[in-house]
Amino acid sequence: MYLQNKKNALLSLTICGGLLLAACGNGDGADDSGEEITEDDIGTVGSMDDFEFGDTFVATEPLELGILYRDLPAYPLENDWLFFEHLENEHNVSYEIMSVPLSDFEERRSVTIAAGDMPDYVTDTWPGDEGDFTSSGVVLPISDYVHLMPHFQQRIEDWDLDQQIDNLRQLDGKYYVLPGINEDVHFDFSLKYNRTVFDEYGLEEPETWDELTSALEVLRDETGQEPMTLWWQGDALFNFVGASFDTVGGWGFGGGVMFDEEQDEFVYAPQQQGYRDMVEYFTMLNEEGLLDQEAFTQDGDMASNKLSNLEAFVSSGQAGTMSEVNSDMAEIHGEGEYEFVRMPLLEGPAGPNVAGGQLVSGIMLNANVAERDDFLAVLQYVDWLYYSDEGTEYAQWGIEGETFERTDEVAGGYRPVEGISFENFNSGADEDLTEDYGFGNVAFAFAGPAEIRQSIMDEDEQEYQARMNEERTLVEEDPIYPMSPADQEQAALLSTPLSDTVDQYTLRFITGQYSLDRWDEFKDDLDNQNVDQYLDLVNDAYRDFQETLEDVE
Repeated sequence: MYLQNKKNALLSLTICGGLLLAACGNGDGADDSGEEITEDDIGTVGSMDDFEFGDTFVATEPLELGILYRDLPAYPLENDWLFFEHLENEHNVSYEIMSVPLSDFEERRSVTIAAGDMPDYVTDTWPGDEGDFTSSGVVLPISDYVHLMPHFQQRIEDWDLDQQIDNLRQLDGKYYVLPGINEDVHFDFSLKYNRTVFDEYGLEEPETWDELTSALEVLRDETGQEPMTLWWQGDALFNFVGASFDTVGGWGFGGGVMFDEEQDEFVYAPQQQGYRDMVEYFTMLNEEGLLDQEAFTQDGDMASNKLSNLEAFVSSGQAGTMSEVNSDMAEIHGEGEYEFVRMPLLEGPAGPNVAGGQLVSGIMLNANVAERDDFLAVLQYVDWLYYSDEGTEYAQWGIEGETFERTDEVAGGYRPVEGISFENFNSGADEDLTEDYGFGNVAFAFAGPAEIRQSIMDEDEQEYQARMNEERTLVEEDPIYPMSPADQEQAALLSTPLSDTVDQYTLRFITGQYSLDRWDEFKDDLDNQNVDQYLDLVNDAYRDFQETLEDVE
C-alpha cells in the first residue's frame, strides 16, 4: 500500500473550486489553447541567451523583484546583508522586500493576496497553501513555464521526482507552487534514547520494534521506571511509526485514507489490519509498564523533565528536543555524564518501511509576473538561485573565501571562515553567518543536494541521515484526489467526526480505558458515521483526476 503524508492530505482537501472552470487537457508548458509556450511568447528583457543547465545567471539588464518575506526573530531582516549586496553587484538582481513577522505571516499573506497587493513572489509556501488563492487567478500556474527552467528540470530528472511533482497538481492538471527539492529524504522525527543508560545495562541499539520491547523490559526491571515516554503526545510518534505497520497516524493521518495499489482505490486506514497492529503494539507497551501512563497527554516540559531526570530513557523527538535534553542533563548530572542519541527508524510488521518525501516548502509567484517584459529573466533567476548547485551553495554558505571555506577537516566539507559562527561552527564568534550576512536563511536556502543541505549537520546527524536513506525502504506517496468545492465541503463534514472517533478509540485502547475486545465496536462506529460514503467521495475524485492527468504530457 501507498502511504499518504500530511502535506498531501492538506493538498487534497484544500483545492479551490475555481479550478473547475480552468481549462483542462493541456500539458506542462502549454497555454489554454494547447500551444507550447516559448521564449518568444513572453517578455525577454534582461534575460540570458541560451540559458542552460550549469549556467550562472547574470541579468543583462537590472532585475528587481518584489518579495513577501517571512521575517524570523532568530535573524531579523537587514536590507544591507551581503546576501543582497552580492546579488545586486554580481548578478544584477535586487529585491523590494515586504517584510512580515513570523507570528503574522500566514494571516498577512492571505490579507495581502486578497487585497491584490501580492508582490512578485512569496517565500515559505508549502504545497497546499496555495489552494485558497488560485481560484481568483492571482497565483501563477508555474507548471506552464517550468520547461524554461533547466536546473529545475534537471533535478526532477536526476532525482526521479515525477510522481511527487504530479502530486502538486490541482483539478486543472497544473501546479502553482515551486517546491523546495531535496536530493534525499530528510528524516526529522524519530525515537531518541539514552545511550549511556543503554550501555550501562549492556543493551544494543534496537533495529526493530520487537528489539525495542526487549530493551524496555530490561530497563523497567533494572530501574523500576516506565522507560519510554513521548514528546508531542502521539502525534509525532504515529507519524513516523505508521509506515512500518503499513498504516498512517498522528501528524500523518490527514484524511485517514491510504491507497491500496492492488485494488486501485483508497481505503480507510483505521479499518485495516496495519492500524490495529500499531495500536496493539503500543497498548502492549502500556500494559507491560514499558510506556509512561502520561505519555499521550503530557506537554513537552513534562517529557523533557522525565528524560533529564532519568525517569525515562526513550522518547519520540528530533534534533532540537535531543539537544535540549542533553543540555539539561549536562547541567543536572555534569557534562558528558549522559547522552541521548537518535534511534534508527525501526522495522515493523510491514518491514523497514518509512514515509517521507523530497519536496518541501517553496515559493508561489504572482500571476502578473507573466506580463512583465522581463518575465524570462525572472524565471532564469529563480531557476538559478533555488535549483542550481551554485545557487544552493550561495544561499546556504555565501561566498567562498569571504564567508566560508571548503575543508576536509569537518564532516560536511564546509565551514564558515574564522570570526563567523553558523550552526555548530565557531561558537562564540563575533559575527553570525545568517544574522550578520543573510546566508543560511530559510527564505532562500531550504533544499538541494544532500552534500550542501547536510553540510550544516554534525557528523552523527549526517551519518544518521545517510544510513536511513540507504537502509530503509521509502514508501511511495499516495496519488492525490483533488475535489470540487461541494465535494470538498462534504468530505470535511464526513471526515471530521470519523477522525474524532479514531482519536478517541485509539487513546482509550492504548491507555487501557477500552479493551481491544471492543475493536469490532470501533469499526461499527466508523460504519455508522458513513465511512463508506466518505470513501466514495475520495475514490470518485481520484478516478476523475486520473483522467485529467492523462492529458498532462
